Amino acid sequence: MIDDLIGTQTPMRRITEPEEAIAALERAIPGLAEHRRPEPALLDWALLEDGLGTALPADYKRLAEWYPTFALGDFLLVGLPEPGEEHYRLRGIRDDLEGVIQEWWEAEMSIGVRPHPAPGGLLPWAESNEGDKFLWSTVGDNPQQWLVTIASRNGGWWHYEGGAVQFLAEYCDGTLEPWALPQVAPEVTPC
Repeated sequence: MIDDLIGTQTPMRRITEPEEAIAALERAIPGLAEHRRPEPALLDWALLEDGLGTALPADYKRLAEWYPTFALGDFLLVGLPEPGEEHYRLRGIRDDLEGVIQEWWEAEMSIGVRPHPAPGGLLPWAESNEGDKFLWSTVGDNPQQWLVTIASRNGGWWHYEGGAVQFLAEYCDGTLEPWALPQVAPEVTPC
């Protein structure tokens, strides 16, 4: 196996409330709140979740309702669905699942984890401009308990035992050790 599992990081406290996670992200990235929608967007979650065959974590859904797709520090792209364009996001996720993530598994470069919809499979939610992937390991019936899995282009794989939004907050504020990733500047650019 080419890639290695570096380990797992556990937050001091897992944030389970989506609004609390978003507030932590807004504190970690001072300019983010400037891009917040005045009201939450109405998104067709049924289209996305039915198309993926699974519910999605509440923190990610709430982030997408408040924010458009954005880049962090000119490094990490957080792809979020847009109202009326949910099918494009679904297509992008499916392309990732059928492309690089499937290729990793076939080449034995995925720490033995298959792509979603396999049980516990990897489901992408963000990526870097250098080829790093930010995924959920879809283990269990409760998406709020899924692990964040980071697949570094440098070959290091690791898990984070918090939600995606909490991961972003702790990555940007320096609380998280960025194993196999560069430090990211807490700057936001809407895309």
